[in-house]
Amino acid sequence: MNKSCCFIGHRKINLTKQLETQLQKIIESLIVHHQVNVFLFGSKSQFNDICHAVVTSLKEKYPWIKRIAYTCQSESCILEKEKEKWKELYTTVLSKDIPLLCMEEEYHYPAKYKAGKASYVERNYAMIDHSQYCIFYYDPSYTIPIRQNSKNKNALFRPSSGTQLAYQYAVKKKKILLNLFHNESIMINIFE
Repeated sequence: MNKSCCFIGHRKINLTKQLETQLQKIIESLIVHHQVNVFLFGSKSQFNDICHAVVTSLKEKYPWIKRIAYTCQSESCILEKEKEKWKELYTTVLSKDIPLLCMEEEYHYPAKYKAGKASYVERNYAMIDHSQYCIFYYDPSYTIPIRQNSKNKNALFRPSSGTQLAYQYAVKKKKILLNLFHNESIMINIFE
């Protein structure tokens, strides 16, 4: 059985060597002790980038692990248009088959082309649904600036963070969670 882990975090994070080392240990433990062999990635965040770099480096030691991209509609449109051109170029130059975005696969979830502006929320939900483990970089005190309501120009509102919505969804779905914002060093199983 394939076990999966997804990574979700704020766009900007406090990138430290300690965080990278901690991620390395956690991800390797998931591979070795929990038989996780599929890693799911969204996009547009520093946390996603560092997690992808760690998994990619571990792929040299554990070549059977798989990286899967979950892209939003706007990203997918750009990727679809350019995918074959870039894949052919890199494959020709490097004389070997090169997966797009250093991923073995791109997953197309059902709501991908229907979600509109909130496609990243639907993307995160799909990643959580397809994972047993969810690694977050979620700061509960993080807030998005107040914005003007597009339907009522006199009303102001504060939208929820995509990471906050994803974290709440993972809790609701009773996933095994780890939030690295607080430098936690143990997995939190919310069944307990």
